[in-house]
Amino acid sequence: MKLTRLVFAAAIAAFVTLPPVTQAESPDAFQPLFNGENLEGWHGRPHFSPIKLAEMSEEERNAKLAEWQADAEKHWSVENGELVNDGHGAYLVTNQDYRDYELHLEYKTVPRADSGIYLKATPQVQIWDSTETAKFKLGADKGSGGLWNNSAGAAGKDPLVHADKPFGEWNSVRVLQVGARTTVWLNDQLVVDHAIMENFWDRQSPLFVSGPIELQTHGGEIRWRNLKIKELSTQEANNTLAAKHANQFESIFNGSDLTGWVGATNNYEVVDGAIVCKKGTGGNLLTEKEYANFVARLEFRLPPGGNNGLAIRAPLKGNPAYEAMCELQVLDNTATKYANLDKRQYHGSAYGMAAATRGFLRPVGEWNFQEVTVDGSTITVELNGTVILKTDLSKITDYMADSAHPGKDRPKGHFGFAGHGDAVQFRGLSIREL
Repeated sequence: MKLTRLVFAAAIAAFVTLPPVTQAESPDAFQPLFNGENLEGWHGRPHFSPIKLAEMSEEERNAKLAEWQADAEKHWSVENGELVNDGHGAYLVTNQDYRDYELHLEYKTVPRADSGIYLKATPQVQIWDSTETAKFKLGADKGSGGLWNNSAGAAGKDPLVHADKPFGEWNSVRVLQVGARTTVWLNDQLVVDHAIMENFWDRQSPLFVSGPIELQTHGGEIRWRNLKIKELSTQEANNTLAAKHANQFESIFNGSDLTGWVGATNNYEVVDGAIVCKKGTGGNLLTEKEYANFVARLEFRLPPGGNNGLAIRAPLKGNPAYEAMCELQVLDNTATKYANLDKRQYHGSAYGMAAATRGFLRPVGEWNFQEVTVDGSTITVELNGTVILKTDLSKITDYMADSAHPGKDRPKGHFGFAGHGDAVQFRGLSIREL
């Protein structure tokens, strides 16, 4: 089950005793999450799967929320503008869901306390007593700030440095969240660097597209203050993703004309720094150069019902969906006319061979950021910071409509676009050869 902002909203919509905070626009675009006076804008919830919560009937869900809220109000209080928990009870969860954002807060805790910050309803940025020897086997000695619920050995699970301050001092946390990509600074030291945050609740699925912030606490008093958040615009989020390792990529589009491209050049044009497939035309626009193993980055924008594709290791002639290693779909998944497609035809899928996870496209008309890694027979597609496809095409034996894909084992070929008559736009095109 894929959860979206709407699903999370449904889970708390009926709980009207907790209205959202009324927030005025601040000069730095950050909005306060805590008003310094009461629990307005928050509700109670323990460590509980948002998937299970969304699956409940409205009556069951409302009863649970009321039960958790009563528990939270026993253990949370406000003192001197600080949010205080006594180490017990339900956690605090924002009424609002967030997709891409920068979160700032400060916390102060006590020996043997254990806490954390849930992002998109998922545990967690770890906070604990890094001197408690009994928990060294769990990694406490490495310090706070890591994505502790990531799999063993996964990037981000352990903090890069030990940055905790001594007890009695305030610790500052800064989180930059774009898709599933998580970066954390603890006391101005980088402790998690652009790591994929795993979905604790469903390891086979990506992190939810959006969800609330949750303050976990147990085992001892913890205090919070200066909680604020800035929701990133689409372009801010895309720029954040594009900036990572940008110096390792080489541009393959000059932003002015189709120099360096071959094929259906008459069916594509450059408009406002983007390559656009002319409406009603199509065909394959390909790089002059061939690539074997590479990482490609691009931004794309879909019109309503838009359909195009990325040609991967394509020959100069033939249909990339079959003659190339694959065609990665570029598609408006929300269009009514596409409601009944084979699951291997939706956006990000290796056409007819491997299905991508849906639900992570931005609204039609907004720019999406996509990174495609081609390494041997394996293809990974990361859309807006979330991996939606990772597949080894050499292991594919089941094809849509039983149609063979003779090109899937090609070791190299051209990169480009497979137009299907819609004015899909592409920009920010770059490649890093592996």
